[in-house]
Amino acid sequence: MPQGGDLTVETGFQQVDAAFVRTHGYGQAGRYAVLTVSDTGVGMSEETRKNIFEPFFTTKEVGKGTGLGLAIVYGIIKQHDGFINLYSEPGKGTTFRIYLPLTQQIVTEIAVAAAPAPAVGGKETILVAEDDPAVLKLVESLLTEYGYTVVTARDGQEAVAQFAAHRDQVGLILMDMIMPKQSGQAAAEAIRSLQPEVRILFSSGYTADYIRTRGAEEGVELIMKPVQPMDLLRKIRDLLDR
Repeated sequence: MPQGGDLTVETGFQQVDAAFVRTHGYGQAGRYAVLTVSDTGVGMSEETRKNIFEPFFTTKEVGKGTGLGLAIVYGIIKQHDGFINLYSEPGKGTTFRIYLPLTQQIVTEIAVAAAPAPAVGGKETILVAEDDPAVLKLVESLLTEYGYTVVTARDGQEAVAQFAAHRDQVGLILMDMIMPKQSGQAAAEAIRSLQPEVRILFSSGYTADYIRTRGAEEGVELIMKPVQPMDLLRKIRDLLDR
């Protein structure tokens, strides 16, 4: 953050289920402590994100860094049976989310009395706008499996165009907050100019507090990445039934 900015540290808990593990291909089912660190800095390119945890990889000048810091962090987390996610785009800041499994004693202490409601599907049409092809494919497969009809878009402009073409069928829009060509927020404003009451659920790897610092409206409906499949299904059903 060469010009200054906000550094946000958050803690919380997350239940990772078997569906999450199957969908994303990592982690183990269980209860996790989650440490999230976000900044409003310059962000990272896709190439940097792909290599960020590699030993000796660094974007610093020669003599300014070894590239071992994040590799060591990754190794420590893996040794404790945890995992780490990174979300970053050029000019959009960066968020790291660290998951560390809780001991059974702590799990017992924080366990809720009632299990969450079972996830159910539906017959509505959902527009899914997501610029990550792998995530888009996973979400489309999940929603289709649970009975929904899915219309897809790969950027904000395509999301607006797809909604205009299917506005009479779309019951809900699931949209990434940060996308190429047009951001999720800008696309949502364009879509609401066509149909003000449309239901929109944003998805993002960035935290809700971070998104609010970037100008998002209060009360925005948001689900965090990496998406928990059953949580996503419950959230979608909740919004559709309101």
